Amino acid sequence: MEENKFQAAPAADFDWDAYENGDVVTKEEKAELTAQYDNTLNKVKDKEVVMGTIISMNKREVVVNIGFKSDGIIPMSEFRYNPDLKVGDQVEVYIESQEDKKGQLILSHKAARASRSWDRVNEALNNEEIIKGYVKCRTKGGMIVDVFGIEAFLPGSQIDVKPIRDYDIFVGKTMEFKVVKINQEYKNVVVSHKALIEAELEKQKKEIISKLERGQVLEGVVKNIASFGAFIDLGGVDGLIHITDLSWGRVNDPSEVVQLDQKINVVILDFDDEKKRIALGLKQLTPHPWDALDPNLQVGDHVKGKVVMMTDYGAFVEVIPGVEGLIHVSEMSWSQHLRSAQDFLKIGDDVEAVILTLDRNERKMSLGIKQLKADPWETIDTKYAVGTHHMAKVRNFTNFGVFVEIEEGIDGLIHISDLSWTKKIKHPSEFTQIGSEIEVVVLEIDKENRRLSLGHKQLEENPWDAFETIFTPDSIHEGTIIEMLDKGAVVALPYGAEGFATPKHLVKEDGTMAKMDEKLSFKVIEFNKETKRIILSHSRIHEDEAKAASAEAEAADSKKATKKSQKEELPVIEKTTLGDIDALSALKNEMVAAATEKLIKKEAEKNADEQAEKPAKKTSRAKKAAAAEGEAEAKPAKKATKKAAKKDDAE
Repeated sequence: MEENKFQAAPAADFDWDAYENGDVVTKEEKAELTAQYDNTLNKVKDKEVVMGTIISMNKREVVVNIGFKSDGIIPMSEFRYNPDLKVGDQVEVYIESQEDKKGQLILSHKAARASRSWDRVNEALNNEEIIKGYVKCRTKGGMIVDVFGIEAFLPGSQIDVKPIRDYDIFVGKTMEFKVVKINQEYKNVVVSHKALIEAELEKQKKEIISKLERGQVLEGVVKNIASFGAFIDLGGVDGLIHITDLSWGRVNDPSEVVQLDQKINVVILDFDDEKKRIALGLKQLTPHPWDALDPNLQVGDHVKGKVVMMTDYGAFVEVIPGVEGLIHVSEMSWSQHLRSAQDFLKIGDDVEAVILTLDRNERKMSLGIKQLKADPWETIDTKYAVGTHHMAKVRNFTNFGVFVEIEEGIDGLIHISDLSWTKKIKHPSEFTQIGSEIEVVVLEIDKENRRLSLGHKQLEENPWDAFETIFTPDSIHEGTIIEMLDKGAVVALPYGAEGFATPKHLVKEDGTMAKMDEKLSFKVIEFNKETKRIILSHSRIHEDEAKAASAEAEAADSKKATKKSQKEELPVIEKTTLGDIDALSALKNEMVAAATEKLIKKEAEKNADEQAEKPAKKTSRAKKAAAAEGEAEAKPAKKATKKAAKKDDAE
């Protein structure tokens, strides 16, 4: 290999001025020397990414050597994501221009990162690589992080394993992250800092849980407060103090007992190795209040306390802090009708109560407040004796009657049949209303079962005693149809009575059916005092009138036939001499009297048969008519008798 003649002379002896003037070498030699120099430099192109070495830096600029004939200068702001940057570090740079107007190499670290950012981000996701990012600012629900020049989203829940209350303290920091999600379509990147420390925490949790024991007392910090309890950080593992284990007394909100970031001692109640759940207690570190309850307290004693909780079935009263007794709703009033506990007490009320049961082993106590008053049923026989009248308040309805309250604790039932003497009541709501006042009379007392039988209609005399003399069978009364039913109609009668007529008894004389609210005459065809039933008929009135008219016509025809038969029955009187005149006169008188007597008897028998079917008034009229007709028939006979007598006298 030929020796390079340009290296023959030492650098110190080389005449650079002569070289610049072209006096030392020829043009060919100069070109060869320039080419050899160019070969010592990296061959770079514009718009490409290369690796460079930081050779110097200050607060504003970073000088990077890429092996080119000149170095590049990059603003320090492009390296803010990496606060640990130092001289000698290798960095990616993007060659924007090999030479500007001043002959300066133009480089950009930000552009280099951006040009390769998506490849790096996907590579970091696939390889679960830990990368660095710069927290730029806060946004809704989390933070914006600069990763390889791309703005990635850091959710608030992924910042740390414990809840973050102040996001602003992370702005401007460079932190390590893992890429957890990439949306290629929308170019969205989600990173997590929490994922980096969870693995380490899992190891710590296993180690801590392996050393736990029930009953062990540990120190922890209140990490979070929820409505159902407080979460405690035990140094890498969390435990929960349920709201019922915060205090022996009743707690409405955990924040009443503990505060965030407060250091407290807790006792381990239980834990689950698999689910890593730890149940903690705070109240267990203090003595149970039941142990401090007065040992002389017993059933029947009076105690005072405050209502701390209400339910539909009763009220819980705190006698001393941590010791509660239940007043059941049935022990709030002597009344037996159903009511809610809220009708008697409310939270915060100071009450006095009587101890009904006391179980120190089970730590249970039942109380009562109605026992502070005398039981009204003890004096029921004297205060509300049978037959006494009282005012009561309607409390409730049933299909069979009305429940009323005479006073607190004294309830009674008015059966539906004891509401009215005359009205047919289907449901008590037709007669009265809930909350209304009603006068009652005590009918019966069942002291053992605490029941009163009451009546309302008994306040008045039984009108059916009077109805019995008014609504006699066959009597006729004006009535108004007040209700139409499938089986007939209810008819309002005078004096407040009601009757019933079946459909066949509602047919009018013209053949039409009676209608609602129509006023008609009705005949009583049945009266029953025991069942309080009056059966009526409108049809029977015109039917009976038609029968009476038909009977009168038949009677008239019968009379004509009788007259005809009388003529035929009279004997033939033969001619006699004048000497037999006395015998003839006597015979005539005897014949007329016999005929008259026979006619009257026959007419009386016929009238007696008709009287069973005709109304009383019709019967009397028929008798008068028959008597008048009998007299009319008898007159000719009388005249004939008188004439014969005169003639005899004359002779």
